Amino acid sequence: MIRACTIALMLSVAPLMARAQAQRGAAELPPGFGSLRQDQITVALQSGDLLVKVTPLAESVIRLLAPDTYRRLHALAERYAKPDAPEPRALFAVEFFSYEQNVAFTPEDVRITHQARQLTAAAIHPVTSGFGRQQLQQQQPQMAVYVFEAQFAYELPIIVHYGLQQSDEWTRILPRLEEERAKARARAGIGG
Repeated sequence: MIRACTIALMLSVAPLMARAQAQRGAAELPPGFGSLRQDQITVALQSGDLLVKVTPLAESVIRLLAPDTYRRLHALAERYAKPDAPEPRALFAVEFFSYEQNVAFTPEDVRITHQARQLTAAAIHPVTSGFGRQQLQQQQPQMAVYVFEAQFAYELPIIVHYGLQQSDEWTRILPRLEEERAKARARAGIGG
């Protein structure tokens, strides 16, 4: 009985501990020391003429970006973040793009699999004015911020789905993030 209660308590505290650990990790590396470009932390997948790009807006990830890109994505995340939300939330910038004219897209077809759970967005906040038309003009991207009510561990695999297509590109991005984190810590003069 005591063991079951201990396990239940650990499971209920785990999301809070993970959130605190992610915030500590982001806080120990000040902004301005990263050098990555946005496309280096973005999962892209192709579905016919449509290109879907998914970028996490987690502070622990975007602090590894070059200063100007960090400021832009940080401002975007701040706009839609709710720090007092009762449930964990993860934000992703999702961009739809095509080199062709009049390519339709379905925002709700974007899903993410993480830690054996397939997640759909709890909210989709359009950033570009034409997003609601769900129709792309040639080389005119449409973007929104997707809110997922889940705790993400960004050091673990993330699979992005659009319709029947999927990409596990995040697993190839992970080593780049770790390498950049070490370099940014050195630039910032943080030991360890």
